[in-house]
Amino acid sequence: MSEIPRSVLWREGIVQILDQTLLPGEETVLQCCDIEAVFEAIQSLRVRGAPAIGIAAAYGMVVGLDDYVSLQQLKARADLLKSARPTAVNLAWAVDKITARAARELAVQSASLVKTGIERVAVAKLENEAGAIHAADIKACHAIGELGLAIVEAHPNLLTHCNAGALAVSELGTALAPVYLAHRRGIELHVFVDETRPLLQGARLTTYELGREGVPNTLITDNMAAHVMSLGKVDAVLVGADRVAANGDVANKIGTLNLAVLCRYFSLPFYVACPLSTIDLKTKTGDLIEIEERPVKEISYIGGQQITAFPLQIYNPAFDVTPASLVTAIITDRGLVHRPCRENLSRLVYG
Repeated sequence: MSEIPRSVLWREGIVQILDQTLLPGEETVLQCCDIEAVFEAIQSLRVRGAPAIGIAAAYGMVVGLDDYVSLQQLKARADLLKSARPTAVNLAWAVDKITARAARELAVQSASLVKTGIERVAVAKLENEAGAIHAADIKACHAIGELGLAIVEAHPNLLTHCNAGALAVSELGTALAPVYLAHRRGIELHVFVDETRPLLQGARLTTYELGREGVPNTLITDNMAAHVMSLGKVDAVLVGADRVAANGDVANKIGTLNLAVLCRYFSLPFYVACPLSTIDLKTKTGDLIEIEERPVKEISYIGGQQITAFPLQIYNPAFDVTPASLVTAIITDRGLVHRPCRENLSRLVYG
């Protein structure tokens, strides 16, 4: 087994991003020295997965800056980064935390300095805030792994969609975190991996991760899931999330809703794993979540080869929303929420 490369690192003022568009064939680390490079990496899916996007954006808020920065500059940076991908809530959450830290720093400055109109914030303090966001995600992923371990023990034959492993976060993963811990502790398990069209994150990334970790897995196309379930080969479905609304509706990679509906038909549990930062209490229900639409070439081309014979209409939403009523439980770093509802999630977030 070999260690899975980290998706995002901060090294001497540079954001290092593993280019996931080249995986599994090539492991290339991008050296992002300015915010424009970080924006491009997020928008083009070189870094993906809600927590990893948040970490990259946090560092993107400060990369390339001099020693001091104004709140106005930070807000402009925040607006740019938020526009890269609208659905994953961790991105906005992370840049807002950096901006809020700056506002707190300014609030404690002397009145005389504020009156001059040249108030600035030390970039080093904002770097510390970004580092804290990164460290908190590492801790959250390990907590999700421990809290989800019993679920994997009870349901060792799993099916997952897209990629919710180490590549999508700081390390270990969300949905794959309890899988990795279970495997390392000698629990026999098996993971069916949806290929996840159109960009094949399951085929390219999840099988790559599981293979390096030595976890038994089988790749299937998305439209094989019902057949595999009908044969009794699946005990449960375990996926990640890009945003969880206040009522428990879950936005995740397109195709997730299909699996939740199938689980209801076959009487299988459907679990979602995510850190607390992915829960968005400001968005009341899933139908209020903005669903990102991706370029049509992601569907009309595979591996640079056009597969459509003539111009045609293409609809390419990157995510769908699974109603809370189809979710058995959400595994967070602070505990499990069964049959998610507004009260349970609010209690979890606010303690």
